[in-house]
Amino acid sequence: MKPSSLSLLKFLRTQDSPLLRTRTMTLTSNPSPVRDDLLCSNQQQQQSDAQIEKPPEAAAPASLGAPGRVLSIDTRVEQAWAHWKKLGRPKYIVAPMVDNSELPFRLLCQKYGAQAAYTPMLHSRIFTETDNRNKEFTTCEEDRPLFVQFCANDPDTLLEAAKKVAPYCDYVDINLGCPQRIARRGNYGAFLMDNLPLVKSLVEKLAQNLTVPVSCKIRIFPNLQDTLNYAKMLEDAGCSLLAVHGRTRDEKDGKKFRADWGAIKEVRNALRIPVLANGNVRCIEDVEDCIKETGVEGVLSAETLLENPAVFAGFRTAEWAKDNEGEGYVDGGLDQGDLAVEYLKLCEKHPVPWRMIRSHVHKMLGDWFRVHPQVREQLNAQNILTFEFLYGLVDQLKELGGRVPLYKKRKIDTLQESPQKDLES
Repeated sequence: MKPSSLSLLKFLRTQDSPLLRTRTMTLTSNPSPVRDDLLCSNQQQQQSDAQIEKPPEAAAPASLGAPGRVLSIDTRVEQAWAHWKKLGRPKYIVAPMVDNSELPFRLLCQKYGAQAAYTPMLHSRIFTETDNRNKEFTTCEEDRPLFVQFCANDPDTLLEAAKKVAPYCDYVDINLGCPQRIARRGNYGAFLMDNLPLVKSLVEKLAQNLTVPVSCKIRIFPNLQDTLNYAKMLEDAGCSLLAVHGRTRDEKDGKKFRADWGAIKEVRNALRIPVLANGNVRCIEDVEDCIKETGVEGVLSAETLLENPAVFAGFRTAEWAKDNEGEGYVDGGLDQGDLAVEYLKLCEKHPVPWRMIRSHVHKMLGDWFRVHPQVREQLNAQNILTFEFLYGLVDQLKELGGRVPLYKKRKIDTLQESPQKDLES
């Protein structure tokens, strides 16, 4: 599954060097898109032509068998669980987010309790056509377990892209859940639900030709039986792990539409492979409730983590703490300004495009910007970002006062305490 020690050392000779470069689909505009597309390190751009050294075949996980071999369903299910258990059966997982689940953010979430993470969605065709890929997808030795997610509508193109990242991840994931208009135009994501034979061919192509497991992330159909048939088809085609977003393709607004945990539970009961849940996660208690109600192995979080990367360590923003005032929430000794600084330091070590940094700073400091909107306007007006400017922005907010802390229960049970124990160990 992992590269050999020698190859890994060569790969990590310069820990600050990203692994791959590709372009992704950007859904939002930026104040200065050209400059914001640049990496946050000039040195990093000079190193962008570095080649990936492919590990020897011996580094491939033997448990998955030789590429091209069609295994029985019983054997595949057994191997799917063996692989998942080898990874420690992670429960707290960073969901794939366009331009937002990049390496520094994954590492920040990992520090605060996340036990696995997805990369942002990578476009398989663009990925294979781009000579220099070490801009959008980066990884490092600590960035595991890792799902690398692709969107695709051509099996051969998907396989070509997947083979480039397979030595450096634990799953190659197929995005079958993106509901945005760009996915409709590109004929990928949730819009492949209209072409199930194509979906089946994508999964089969990877399952029969990769040495790492194939996972899929889906949305549900309006009709439960259609969803169950869909999930079973994916399992039969070779999917080793399925993440289910409990909303339909048309239910894009997570605040307006609640995820259907009941449908996720039915999928979990119908399949033999590990199943993950996505939707309705605002705090660590929601994660535990979801696992208890659905029986899934783990839960993905997206939007909530963008505002509060410490969710999995039991921290809540003021908004969600006030909803439970009677449960004894107190200042946890951490705030979003602290998290923003930690994130920026990780970006200095693992450079990413400035547009990603700009987006995260807006999300993490959103509560503070509502108190001091003039500081947010300074960020919006700054076309050329620097770390000095961003650190100064956080200092300015702290000097202005009105700190917005993250909250934590005064006493928390053992289940909720475990991520923080991992953090402190």
